[in-house]
Parts: sequence; structure tokens; C-alpha cells
Amino acid sequence: MYLTLAEDRIPGTILKKSAMGNVTGLEFLHKIFYISQGIMLSQIREISGIDGSTLQNWTKRGWVANAKLKKYNIEQVARILIINMLRDCMQLDRIIFLLRYVNGDERDGAAIIPESKLYDYLCLIIDDLLDASTPVTDLRALVEAKLTDFEEKVGGARIRLANALEIMIVAYYASTLKGHSDARLLELMQR
Repeated sequence: MYLTLAEDRIPGTILKKSAMGNVTGLEFLHKIFYISQGIMLSQIREISGIDGSTLQNWTKRGWVANAKLKKYNIEQVARILIINMLRDCMQLDRIIFLLRYVNGDERDGAAIIPESKLYDYLCLIIDDLLDASTPVTDLRALVEAKLTDFEEKVGGARIRLANALEIMIVAYYASTLKGHSDARLLELMQR
């Protein structure tokens, strides 16, 4: 059996790419932030499918910065979507470790890349993996190819970013395969 990554949803959301004009990553984020510099918790719930208490828990634990005037900015939403896209196959504390591995603590200002750009890289790589001609075995090369525009401002930042992206992509791929397996099992159980 040959399994491929088949997903029509925008990573981290419940929205279909086809319904959003086939955009993902930064294009998607810019689309939802086109009119406003911030979105409300209720809008994040509609986009991500995450319930409000989960988002409040993530904020309380310091995994997502507090909303300003009850609105989340593009970087906070990107972080939420990254956490959401990985949480089916990765423990939350490990996801947060990876985000801190790349960008330090949310409050210390040591970020090497905006989280919206990190989300964009993830989406670009996932889109390439959706193309059946891109085997998963070439993942590190694919990651490196996507980072050609990344400007390293801190020594070792490129390697840290590539390591984290590779792990995140494999976890997302595993999550998608798990979803496929769960759906097939449910079909068998309902027969």
C-alpha cells in the first residue's frame, strides 16, 4: 500500500482550502486579517475548531500571549494554528518546546522568525508534500529549499529552524495518516 498525504484543509484549521481560494500560510493569514488588525476568540474558534476553554488554557499556561483588547493578532493566530495542527500526534509540552527551541520564550523577545512566517514555511512544505512527486524521504532537502529566503540574524538559527520544521512536518504527516486510519476503522465498525 502506498500512502500519501491527502488533506484539503488549511493546516491547523477546519477550513477547506478550496473554500478559501486554495490559499494557505501567510496568504491565508493575510486574508483573515485583511480588514482588521485583530480577530476575536469566537472567530478563532470558527477557523480552528478549538473550543474557547482550550484557548484560554493555552493563554493561562503562557503558550499563547494574552489578547489585546480581546483581539488576537496575526502572530498569536499563527501560533494557535501551529499548536492545533500538531496536537493530534504530539504532546502539547513538546510542541511548546519546539516553538521555544525556534523562538525562545513568548515574552523574552528572542524570536528568530515571526510565527506567521514559521506557519507559512510549514504550509509551503506541506503543499509540496501533497504533490505526489515529492517523496517524504526528501524532507530535509525540501525544508532546506524552502529556507533559501531565510536571513539568519543569530548564529545557528537556520539549523534550529530546519530541525524544528522537519519534526513538525513529520508530526503533521503522522497526524494526517492517523486521521486516515481512524476514518477507515470507523467505516469498518459501522458495517
